[in-house]
Amino acid sequence: MSAKRPPAWLNVVSQTLFVFVLLLKEKAACSAVFQPSFLVASGPRASAFLVGNVSDISLTISSVTPSNTTGRLPLPSCMPSSLAQWNLSQELIGKTALLVHVSLNRTLQLCGNETECCAQPLCVGETVRVFACLGDVPLASLIIQARIYAQLPPAGPVSENKTVIPNQVFQPLGGCPCDLSPEECDVRCCCDQDCTPELLWLFAGHCLPGPFGGSITLAPEYDCAFQSAENAPDWFPFLCVTSPSENNPFLGLFYHGQTIVPKPTPSFQALQVAPPVPSTHYRQGEPILTTDNQYFTIPQVSVLGQCLESAPVAFLQDFEAVCVRTLQACPAAPADLRVAVRDGLGGVVTVSVVDEVITDMSSFVSSPAKFESVDSELVAERQLCVNVVVALSYTLDWRGNGLTAINLIRRTGNVTLNAAVSLTTRYSAVFVNGNLTAQSNSGNPGYQVGKPVIGGFSDSPTGAIERAAISLWQAVGDGLCFSADLRPVLYGLNSTSGCLMPVSLLSLTQCSQLRETVRSVLAGLVPASLVSRTGTPDLSSLANWTNITTVVQNSSQPAGGFSGSCSRVPAHLHIHIRSVVMGMVGGVPQKMIQAVELSFKETTWSLECDAVEGNPCVTPHLTQSFPVTSSVTFTDTPISTQPPKSRFRINFTEFDCERNDVCWPELAFPLTPYYTGEPYSQALAKGLILVFFFIAASVLGTPWRQIRQAWSNTSL
Repeated sequence: MSAKRPPAWLNVVSQTLFVFVLLLKEKAACSAVFQPSFLVASGPRASAFLVGNVSDISLTISSVTPSNTTGRLPLPSCMPSSLAQWNLSQELIGKTALLVHVSLNRTLQLCGNETECCAQPLCVGETVRVFACLGDVPLASLIIQARIYAQLPPAGPVSENKTVIPNQVFQPLGGCPCDLSPEECDVRCCCDQDCTPELLWLFAGHCLPGPFGGSITLAPEYDCAFQSAENAPDWFPFLCVTSPSENNPFLGLFYHGQTIVPKPTPSFQALQVAPPVPSTHYRQGEPILTTDNQYFTIPQVSVLGQCLESAPVAFLQDFEAVCVRTLQACPAAPADLRVAVRDGLGGVVTVSVVDEVITDMSSFVSSPAKFESVDSELVAERQLCVNVVVALSYTLDWRGNGLTAINLIRRTGNVTLNAAVSLTTRYSAVFVNGNLTAQSNSGNPGYQVGKPVIGGFSDSPTGAIERAAISLWQAVGDGLCFSADLRPVLYGLNSTSGCLMPVSLLSLTQCSQLRETVRSVLAGLVPASLVSRTGTPDLSSLANWTNITTVVQNSSQPAGGFSGSCSRVPAHLHIHIRSVVMGMVGGVPQKMIQAVELSFKETTWSLECDAVEGNPCVTPHLTQSFPVTSSVTFTDTPISTQPPKSRFRINFTEFDCERNDVCWPELAFPLTPYYTGEPYSQALAKGLILVFFFIAASVLGTPWRQIRQAWSNTSL
């Protein structure tokens, strides 16, 4: 059985569709198009892509003018034309795209003494058409409408185009910080010079506040223009100060105008990195540099407590650092510290080194008593390390914005190396200006947080006041009180410190002498009897000083003791400093010291004896270390904003509304301005009506009638 054949008409339709598809494919293979096909050029160069079958494609360029009657462009033509001022180039990208470049081949300078120049500011204004032709058949067109203006050269040489920063003594730098867009009006930036009055009206009531909005010349509170007529008190017009706006504390009186070269414009070229140029002058916080443009370094302690061997030294920032290391071998020989440093004034200063030899190393190395029971073989292996650096003390003299001298005291000593020697090294840097013996103040006028509290005592023969320190313990090394250092009490910083005092069994049998010894050791922390109220003490007058009082605490413990124990030992010294705000300077509260109190906290010291361990309380030289501590606490006394109480309120408390349910002073409360339940005028009217009724009732009532009858009887 044969298969059924398709009809003849179906074969004809399929063959026709196949031929039509081949024609479409051929036409698509020969098509090309510009992307984009229309450009507006405001510069001397323009580019576009020709996408499609770009093989055997040729490009022509011509200048065209629309018809005056119809407004249409001329018919497409592949005939080449000569345009002297336009260049046409192409770049093949892949197999199906061309990058077409059209560039202007003439100068854009305005006519001066030149021959080829632009006679008008609109230098080029024409329409250019680019054709992509396959033989003589145009396939695609690109239309470029060019409107190019002439370039305006700078008036002077480019190398002299510098920006002069005005002198900050008379004019603040950056008068309008919110002006971020050049030659454009920034919204809400009312100080922008590019904003016309019409634009300023749109956001006149919503200008950016504060210094960012340009409000950097704020008038002080004592200026006559500071307060408005509604909020100013009645005495303000008589006591205010009339001063021009140029005389205000917001100007940088310590900065002078400079000349800077403008930075180069952004570019895709490789950046040429120049070596850093050191600053001409130092400012506070900037690192100090050596002559080879390296940081001047001194070992310091980081925030994490680690010891950094090469930490930069900042200008005008004092510091003290303590580094503890365990020696495994002898340290390297001391390096040459006579470094040449840039002084910031255009010269060089060299570090002057003075060596000191320390014989008593107990404050820098661990106690050798810990190694008395070491094996004799280990003792023979001990090594002596000579000239080990244990302290570096730098004194940097400065004047203005630079350094005048750098002096270093290097302390060295000999250390016996064993398996567990701990070395404590101290580093310090102090900046000194002028007199080396002068002591700095702690504020002007009020105390600054973190500055030492200034103490003193009066010299009886002369009446002058001499400074004295108020200190706390700073234990180092073995932690004993006899080898501990002292650190000053810093204003506003609560702190607690202590040390260890070795006490023998023999000392515990003499409790009275032990108490006096401990009290004298703690009293040595505060040798001063006076303390300065402000941070700028007056050494010639007692009016600026307050006495340091000692609070005697009553103890219920007996003053005696028994074997190996002593009670009422003053082992803790507490320093209580009360402060108060005495005023404002430039909006910053100024604090002064109101009172200083010293108090001793007593405790019981008992020697721990254990006959089983071989330490019975019968050996007079049996020793144990007891803690001796000191602390300081700062308390701010609040300022009372309420008026002081009268003698009536103090003596007659039954009329005090805060202590009694019945408040007689508030009997007429509806008639006072504090009553806000209804308008004041209505409350006053109702009150007067009540008074009228009270008077009428009194006149027409029984008491007044009796008075009239008595008067009538008397007159008869």
